[in-house]
Amino acid sequence: MTPPSTPEQPSTELTRRGLLAIGGLGAAAALTGSSAVARSAAAATVPAQFDHPFQLGVASGDPLPDGFVIWTRLAPEPLAADGSGGMPPQSFGVRYEIAEDEQFRRVVRRGAAEATPELAHSVHVEVSGLRPAREYFYRFRVATAISPVGRTRTTPAYGASPAQLRLAVTSCQNYPAGYFVAYRDIVDSDLDLVVHLGDYIYEGSGADQGLGRAHAPAITLQTLSDYRIRHSQYKTDPLLQVAHANVPFLVVPDDHEVQNNYANSTGGGQSGEVFLARRAAAYQAYYENMPLRRSSLPAGPDIQLFRRIRYGDLAQFHLLDTRQYRSKQAQWTAATAIGGYAPGALDPDRTILGDAQEQWLQQGLASSTARWNILGNQTKFAPYDRKAGSGLEYSGEDNWGEGYVADRNQLMGFIAEHRPSNPVVITGDAHRNWVFDLKADFADPDSETLATEYLGTSITSGGDSVPNTVYGPTADNPHLKLQNNQRGYIRVDLTPDRWRAEFRVSDTVRRPDAPLYTLATFITDNGTPGARRA
Repeated sequence: MTPPSTPEQPSTELTRRGLLAIGGLGAAAALTGSSAVARSAAAATVPAQFDHPFQLGVASGDPLPDGFVIWTRLAPEPLAADGSGGMPPQSFGVRYEIAEDEQFRRVVRRGAAEATPELAHSVHVEVSGLRPAREYFYRFRVATAISPVGRTRTTPAYGASPAQLRLAVTSCQNYPAGYFVAYRDIVDSDLDLVVHLGDYIYEGSGADQGLGRAHAPAITLQTLSDYRIRHSQYKTDPLLQVAHANVPFLVVPDDHEVQNNYANSTGGGQSGEVFLARRAAAYQAYYENMPLRRSSLPAGPDIQLFRRIRYGDLAQFHLLDTRQYRSKQAQWTAATAIGGYAPGALDPDRTILGDAQEQWLQQGLASSTARWNILGNQTKFAPYDRKAGSGLEYSGEDNWGEGYVADRNQLMGFIAEHRPSNPVVITGDAHRNWVFDLKADFADPDSETLATEYLGTSITSGGDSVPNTVYGPTADNPHLKLQNNQRGYIRVDLTPDRWRAEFRVSDTVRRPDAPLYTLATFITDNGTPGARRA
């Protein structure tokens, strides 16, 4: 039997896995099976002109020991001006297939889902009943069109003791600022997980920077169709597509998925109902384009994002949401600063997590039996004194460490009292590589180190810069171990005995073939908070 033709994909030079992800289909078995999840409307035949509905690729995420989420979205015209992706306003049946081999000779699951216009014809299938710690392959079909093949894996059983977990920590991928070259390196590294800590898209107008990658639409996003088009544009990037098709993602947004530095119901000069309507549109488009479970389906301007993912007894991820519930940022000025901080930053009534999420985090840390407790966080946790020499300047009001000091101190106090095993904070947002020892008292360099923060740089945001690397400690920031301003990501090799973080960087993101290399490697040993340079 001759396999149906597959959508054309952009040409890239990648590993065998990468090439598989953007085109290889193997011998074609008919994608048949039950359609219990599909309503009668889903039986409609895709019109002939939609020969290539899988232009946005495939993805997987939020893995469990018995399954994962697989995602795709039908969009034969990804940048259609109405945000529809070129799809008509009706529902279509989408069949899926899960196999143990990339040739789909050992199929273990078949089924059908419904792609509806209400969710921009996205499909989120929550697969279950599979075996733990196994690699699987998946694909979708609409009429005669077959999607690229995706590769994913389940996590180890909850009671298992895995010897290793290999993951990437990523954030901040501004499309006009450069090519997403870090994702090629991630695919080549054959990792178990990608943790994306926010700024998956950027909401600004984003003019072309000489690379032919201007934002579409060429405006600051406001409406649901605006956000849908922008997500579609990012998903057409071939390197991002290949990464999604090869590695399961854990995703949490930061601010640019909605509006730069927004806080709760305020952002971009808007507030109240006006901003909440915009936030609802942004969250809706975010869900439609991410491999998230139904538990994260937005309800108007609200979306459930903080959650936990466990990797046997080796690691537990506590994924945080530091935007939806936070107090408005304090305002720093040199004239009003107290001990270097904005006065409002010290207010115990201000929060970055909100009470419910704070209690959830504390309960999870207190009850965790994992060797490593990983807090997936959006903004810098440690304080950073920006004033060289005498005096203090903690003017990063958007960050935990400088703008929400009471919440920061409360969490550090909780860790000091309850001693969860090996707390590590992974962070994005800053477009810098940073490593910090997290102290019981940041004003006292000799106080106990309670945890470690590994902050990863951007995929492209900020563009190329003259490399500048500082190894700490420094006189102004004695808890600092590394500061660097290049683009890239963190590659982590985690075992029961150590956290080993390689800071993978590139000298440019203006060439799609730019290589990455290891700038520095830092290690946190089991039972010894803090980082040491390897």
